[in-house]
Amino acid sequence: EKLGQWTKGKSADTFGPTGPFLVTKDEIEDLNNLSLILKVNDQVMQSGNTKNMIFNTNFILSYLSKFMSLQPGDLITTGTPAGVGMGKKPQKFLKNKDQIKISITGLGEQNSTVVNF
Repeated sequence: EKLGQWTKGKSADTFGPTGPFLVTKDEIEDLNNLSLILKVNDQVMQSGNTKNMIFNTNFILSYLSKFMSLQPGDLITTGTPAGVGMGKKPQKFLKNKDQIKISITGLGEQNSTVVNF
């Protein structure tokens, strides 16, 4: 089924990788000004900054805390910068053995390889 992508795009086994470590707020200069870059096979596919989010981090945390308990270590997934393969013409989807590199200012880089399952 090809309807919708929000839950499917963030919930399958091996999706939403995190780590190899988490940081605390005092280790980040400005949550609302972090550059994010995603490369597929060394080609930049997505580039953005948290300052361009519709709702800033402080608002998101305040809003969520009104109806759910937030604990240290909780992860809150938000949107994604422009450049999603499904929205490209022609569409581009990840393939077996594609190399993914994700980097965020001051937090480092994460590398992974697409594996068919």
